[in-house]
Amino acid sequence: MTSEAHIGEAGVGKLGLCSACSFYPDFLNTGRCTPGDACIRAHSGRQIDRFLRRNPTLAVDYLGDLFWERRAIAARYAPVDTIFRLKSDPDEVVRRVVAMRLPVDLLETMVRDPDREVRLSVASRLPENELHRLLTDTDYLIRATVARRLPHGQLTRLIKDEEREVRKVVASRLPPFALHLLADDPEPEVRAIVAERALPELAIRFLNDGEWWVRLAAVGNAPAECLAPLVNDPEIEVRDAVNARLAETRNA
Repeated sequence: MTSEAHIGEAGVGKLGLCSACSFYPDFLNTGRCTPGDACIRAHSGRQIDRFLRRNPTLAVDYLGDLFWERRAIAARYAPVDTIFRLKSDPDEVVRRVVAMRLPVDLLETMVRDPDREVRLSVASRLPENELHRLLTDTDYLIRATVARRLPHGQLTRLIKDEEREVRKVVASRLPPFALHLLADDPEPEVRAIVAERALPELAIRFLNDGEWWVRLAAVGNAPAECLAPLVNDPEIEVRDAVNARLAETRNA
């Protein structure tokens, strides 16, 4: 069967993708491309990816392509030292690929990228000693990602963050001796995390909290001798937890 017949069967000849392709017919004859499945000229990310997966050495030739998806896929396969210039590519998808592949010591130049997903990638990979550059990012998801990675000694810089989700991350990571810094947080979800991890003397403070799930979180850490008032707590889950804790104490 000739290459032309092969193209006709695949229906690609009608689209003209092979007729003006510089790789035709050599790549087709050697299985380095497949019309309708692995094609660098197609406007299909799946087909482009399959082509460059088979021919990764060609990726660098498409880093300046006019089609954003072709550039983005080429950036996945091209040698890392050839994609530096794409840090300022006009398309955010291309920059996301770059942010995931650049050496970490070169990521600081992308901390102010306008695209949130790019900055999320940067926040997840930036060296710990550079994370401070994202502490004031306008997007709380970036700050929350930073909070998950910051050294414990720097977490206090986020205890007053305006976003509850960021403070929840901080509460889950602060050393127990420092949790008093969030004991008066206005959000019960934050206080519940603090109460669940608190040292006994701090946990006592939460036994009178206005939210029942905060009181419940404190039951496991507060001294048993302080739990008696909660035997009659209006919430059954709190009462059950208190009774279980007191029973454990009696049987110990």
